[in-house]
Amino acid sequence: MFGPITVPFGAKMLFNTVKLKPGINFDQLEMAVGEMCMVVKQTYGGDKGGFIAGQVFKFSGFVSEKGSMNHTKTADQHYAIVTYWKSFEEHEKSHTDETFNKTFAAVATMCSETMELGYEMLWQGEATTS
Repeated sequence: MFGPITVPFGAKMLFNTVKLKPGINFDQLEMAVGEMCMVVKQTYGGDKGGFIAGQVFKFSGFVSEKGSMNHTKTADQHYAIVTYWKSFEEHEKSHTDETFNKTFAAVATMCSETMELGYEMLWQGEATTS
C-alpha cells in the first residue's frame, strides 16, 4: 500500500484538490480516501483500466517565497490526490463506473470543493548523483 512508484514517460496526470467541509478533518476522511484508492488500484490497475499509480498529499502550509509569483503568498488548507493514467479516456471511464462512484460518494460528503485537472507529461528526470 505504501511504497515508491514508477511513472512511465507519457503518463497522464490527474491533480485533484480537495477542500474539506468546516469541522471535518483528514482523520475522518482517511478511511474513505483509503477505500477509494484501493478500489482504483484493484479495479482499474494496468490493463484492467489504465491506472498506473497514485499519491495523496496534505498541504503543509509552506508557500515558496522564491517560486511563487502571486501577490497573496497564502493558500487554504487542502489535500491533493494525484493519479497517473495511461489515458484521460480511461480515467474518465473509471468515473462512470458504479464501483468507483460508491467510494467517491463517501469522500464527496466530507468535501466542500474538489477540482480535478488533467496534465500531459512533457518532461521527467531524476537527480544526477556524482
